[in-house]
Amino acid sequence: MLFDGEQRIQRFNSRFADFWRPAGIEIRAGMSLDELKRLALTSGLVVSEQLRQRQGRTVYQLHDGRWVQIHQRPIRGGGRVFLYVDITELKRQEHAQREHALAQKSRLLQATLDSLSQGVAVITRSGLLEMHNQRFSELTGLADLGLPVALSALGGNSELVQPADADGVLPACERRLSDGRVVEVRGHPMPGGGQVLTYTDITERIRQAETLAERERWIRTITDQVPAMIAYLDRELHYVFTNRVYEAWYGWPHDLLLGSSLSALHAPDHVARLMPYLKRVLAGERISFELPEQNAGGEHRVLLRSYVPHRDNDGSVIGFFVLIRDITEQRRTAEALHHAYQNLEQRVRERTVELTRVNGQLREEIEERLAAECQLRDAKTEAEAANLSKTKFLAAVSHDLLQPLNAARLFVGALVEQEMSAANLELIQQVGHSLKDVETLLGTLVDISKLDAGVVVPEIAPFAIRELLDGLAREYRQVAASEGLGFRYVASSALVSSDISLLARVIRNLLSNAVRYTPGGRLLLGCRRRRDGLEIQVLDTGCGIADHERELIFQEFRRLHTAAARDRGLGLGLSIVDKISRMLNQPVRVRSRVGHGTLFSVLLPYARQLPADEPRLPALTGAGRELVGTRLWVVDNDPAICLAMRHLLQRWGCEVVVAEDEERLAQQVCLAEATVDALIVDYHLDHERSGVALAERLNAQRRQPLPVLVITADHSRELRQQVRELGFLLLNKPVKPLRLRTTLQQLVAEAPAQLS
Repeated sequence: MLFDGEQRIQRFNSRFADFWRPAGIEIRAGMSLDELKRLALTSGLVVSEQLRQRQGRTVYQLHDGRWVQIHQRPIRGGGRVFLYVDITELKRQEHAQREHALAQKSRLLQATLDSLSQGVAVITRSGLLEMHNQRFSELTGLADLGLPVALSALGGNSELVQPADADGVLPACERRLSDGRVVEVRGHPMPGGGQVLTYTDITERIRQAETLAERERWIRTITDQVPAMIAYLDRELHYVFTNRVYEAWYGWPHDLLLGSSLSALHAPDHVARLMPYLKRVLAGERISFELPEQNAGGEHRVLLRSYVPHRDNDGSVIGFFVLIRDITEQRRTAEALHHAYQNLEQRVRERTVELTRVNGQLREEIEERLAAECQLRDAKTEAEAANLSKTKFLAAVSHDLLQPLNAARLFVGALVEQEMSAANLELIQQVGHSLKDVETLLGTLVDISKLDAGVVVPEIAPFAIRELLDGLAREYRQVAASEGLGFRYVASSALVSSDISLLARVIRNLLSNAVRYTPGGRLLLGCRRRRDGLEIQVLDTGCGIADHERELIFQEFRRLHTAAARDRGLGLGLSIVDKISRMLNQPVRVRSRVGHGTLFSVLLPYARQLPADEPRLPALTGAGRELVGTRLWVVDNDPAICLAMRHLLQRWGCEVVVAEDEERLAQQVCLAEATVDALIVDYHLDHERSGVALAERLNAQRRQPLPVLVITADHSRELRQQVRELGFLLLNKPVKPLRLRTTLQQLVAEAPAQLS
């Protein structure tokens, strides 16, 4: 199309006319350019206009979607040439390229948003949810939304994206989701309107904050109970923590302290006093110091402050702990001690003088006590010597007094074996009875002397009570029968614990006493089991004991004033019983009725079991071969006993060699080779020699050991045990001829068994 200088149409082609015809515009020559523009706009042919000034081109969008580009060039004479080019296809290609680029950018933006840990949502100015990322869908549960979407279509979750202020921008807030999680929502306005919402899951942070708050409550509860002021300050000297005691001391509320500066709360002079210590703790030094201070009540106290630095991982001090204790009372005590110490020297001097005086008195007392101790030691030595002398005296009495008595009994036994008239036999028997009475009296006197001297020591051991009572029953059944009395014995199988020898003496004395004071009737020896022990009873039907005499009968030389007694005696039997029972801690009880009789009883503790089996001597009986032709060696240091033993044994048909010691025996026989059936030896020989040792030496020389019978006045358990262990037999002085004969028969009869 060609325009002249007045901008009117001069020429145009048919395609130009066809361009305008759809709008009902007929193109003719002479139409102006302004008229064409007006018609294009008023007719709706042109929708929009885009001017490209640099290229001198104008692009129009037509009503039917086509695009036309107009190029104009000036010509001579002031006219212009307009070229209309249809660029619709070109425009479509450009639009497709722009859409593709935009889609790529959208995908890139979406991928970027999806990679964020926060949820992101874009809200348009018109209130549409334009886009969001995957995290938004996970947090809100809104998925598979067709975008854009109206907020009203979100239902109950619309509050997550609804603006909350007048400007249409959602302020920072927290929202609790249906599953219990908590998200923080922040709105960020966009320049063109609308906003970008960010969603951060703060559930764990909330839980940690709650945990920290709970721990802080626990720490506060604990520290509030501590009777000391506790606080924590950061490096800028701001209070971060204080306990109740700290707040009460200064009279400050909790809210005022936390976050406040130390210099803002304390007086300047107090801060100035603390500052040197604060610098040291912030430098990493742990310090403690005392400082007087006034509390909220106006009371002046002395405080011990301790500052402990708090370091982070790299060792830098980020704050410090404060521990303050009230030591006023300790300081007052220390001052009191100091004051007391000042006066101590004077008191020490005074006390020293007093102690010097007392020490002098003590030295005098010590010297007196040393002198007294020397006297006591001398007296003790004398008493021990006297006691030893008494012991030796009693041993000598036991041996020396019984030696002639033993010889006399042996001589009487030898005489009885001889043939004589009835008158002479009666006289000899009376002599035997007299010797028996002398033996009883001497034994009683020796026993009471030993008990008074304290040389008798009980040897407590378990044993069967029948071992003791069976023999006593056999013995006193014959004694009772000889006196015309009945005798009953009730045996027992119980095990008891006591000294069997001392207990035998107690029961024997009680039985003898019963025989003595029972003119007619019967005796009973028996046992009764009690809960706390075995009770041994000796019962008689004699004259009885009056009540006022029951405590007197146990005194020495005390006898009942009654005509019923068979003999007078010395009155020592029950005294010995009382002393032995007290020694054994097994007291004797007595019950009696005058004219009916008396019951004596002893309570013995039970024993659980007997000791390990040990060899026991068999009961001596009359069984065994006769002694005729038996070869015997007798060793005794008393010539009278040697002579009596020779006469008695020869009357029994024995071949006897007697000697007073080992040397004299060796002069008569060959100790190692001579034929002999048994050895009889006295235990106590001259020059403190032992008959047991002599027997051991003889047996050591012989190929086969000799059977040995030891005769002694020693009644000790140690000797009996020693003799038993050596396999010897033992008889106590004075020796009764009948007992000697039966013992020798047993000894000779068992000789082959012993030799084998």
